[in-house]
Amino acid sequence: MASRSTHRVVVLALEGVYPFELGIPSRVFGTAADEAGRPLYDIVVCTVDGRPVRTEAGFSVAVEHGPEALESADTVVIPPTSELDKGLTGDTLPEPVAAALGRIRTGARLVSFCSASYVLAAAGLLDGRPATTHWHVAPHFQRTYPRVRVDEDVLFVDDGDILTSAGVAAGVDLCLHLVRRDHGSAVANHVARTCVVPPWRDGGQAQYIERPVPEATLATTADTRAWALQRLQEPLTLGDLADHARMSLRTFTRRFRDEVGTTPGRWLTAQRLELARRLLEASDLPIDLVAHRAGFGTGNSLRQHMRSVLGVSPAAYRRTFTATTPERAAGPAVPVA
Repeated sequence: MASRSTHRVVVLALEGVYPFELGIPSRVFGTAADEAGRPLYDIVVCTVDGRPVRTEAGFSVAVEHGPEALESADTVVIPPTSELDKGLTGDTLPEPVAAALGRIRTGARLVSFCSASYVLAAAGLLDGRPATTHWHVAPHFQRTYPRVRVDEDVLFVDDGDILTSAGVAAGVDLCLHLVRRDHGSAVANHVARTCVVPPWRDGGQAQYIERPVPEATLATTADTRAWALQRLQEPLTLGDLADHARMSLRTFTRRFRDEVGTTPGRWLTAQRLELARRLLEASDLPIDLVAHRAGFGTGNSLRQHMRSVLGVSPAAYRRTFTATTPERAAGPAVPVA
């Protein structure tokens, strides 16, 4: 039984909501617990008027809460709906939706899945900010809301108090990211194992965008990625990766991007950062040794990368998770695959 001291996640179900996305917050956040098994999140579902809503799947969902639940939310999640898939054409939200959003307290974290980014954008909350949405609607979204800095290649965008994700399963990625941000990698990895999903997916949604079918071949970069993950502390080069895959640099780079959705260099840096984060959370190793084991060479290099990507120094990151995260002992971190 969750207490009110836990972080409250309120899911706003709009007319035509997709059931799968509606259930993601309860499944992911509801699995997160501390060492004693106490839930770390309190999840409730509400509608704009407290009445049942029709889902896209042909049945209706009855909820226990109306819009007043939004007033106590620490995080508000808005799943996509079939109505949003038709595309909003202006900056005006339906009055009941606007009124519901108006109940959200200052400081609450806002999250949208897939095309629910239209709700945040129509409310003016994404103006001048980075965001993403499903790649299929991204061009229309950008035309409709030109003040939003749309990135259609990523699985999600974390802009601090507002987070947006790409389509469908990217909502799982975003929720796991939030668990990791709130309570550290050990808790997030435990949630991922329980839900039988990867704790972190390589690349972005660029790998899922419809493109011409590549030339048929048995050659992939999967074995080389697995090989590289076991050698992150070594000074791996693009040539080393291509040689292991027995491909030319050009072929390897093209095939890697087709399969993973990003460049080999960016992927390698992301894996090293994830390893550094786990080491900072689960060990007392000096920063320079963490940097060495994660393949950054020096503490200064690790500091530069962490500040660039995460906005914090290694020391500040460690203080955050060692001071507030007793769940570090929940189990060993799952290697990123």
